[in-house]
Amino acid sequence: MTIQVVSKGEQTRQRLMDIAQSSVLEKGFSATSIEEIITEAGITKSGFFYHFKDKNDLAKSLVERYIQDEGSLMDEVFAQADSLSEDPLHSFLIFLKLLSDRFADLPNGHPGCIVASCCYQEQLFNQDVRDLCAGGHMTWRRVMRKRLDRIAEKYPPKVEIDFDALADMFSALADGGIILSRSLKAPAKLSEQIMLYRGFVRAVFEGT
Repeated sequence: MTIQVVSKGEQTRQRLMDIAQSSVLEKGFSATSIEEIITEAGITKSGFFYHFKDKNDLAKSLVERYIQDEGSLMDEVFAQADSLSEDPLHSFLIFLKLLSDRFADLPNGHPGCIVASCCYQEQLFNQDVRDLCAGGHMTWRRVMRKRLDRIAEKYPPKVEIDFDALADMFSALADGGIILSRSLKAPAKLSEQIMLYRGFVRAVFEGT
């Protein structure tokens, strides 16, 4: 087994990103200052600028890490679902149930979506960050669309439906579920929305 050694510099960089992410998800990018990040991290401003050129560069790094982490989570849960069923529809339904269970098991609900936070305040960022956010959504659309196409080969849909829209519906419900959970102080709302999506997908391909 290979043991990955993380340098002190990388540890500091990740620490800065952790602090920034918590603040951004709590109050947004515009209300998150470099000063408060370096104060909590216990480093100088020059130390911050060693790792990030500016706040925009920090935002780009946060989005890249978030997309990578979410992709790894999806891959892990999809692999688990695929190991439990070779049927494309059943595997997809298992995936959604497993994902719902993961989020339901979080003590305080999903912490929030960095990509959504950027989209809400996109005027603060350059085109690179905006393109990165859009690219993240397009990646999730492709992943879900590929699964839906595989299902349709075996289970022709019972209703006429746009598969891109059905793929995007997952992201819309996930982000909406996070907002509901935070707004209503009800962590279970995200899991509920995922399960509703699961029921809808089943109805599309199996009927009532």
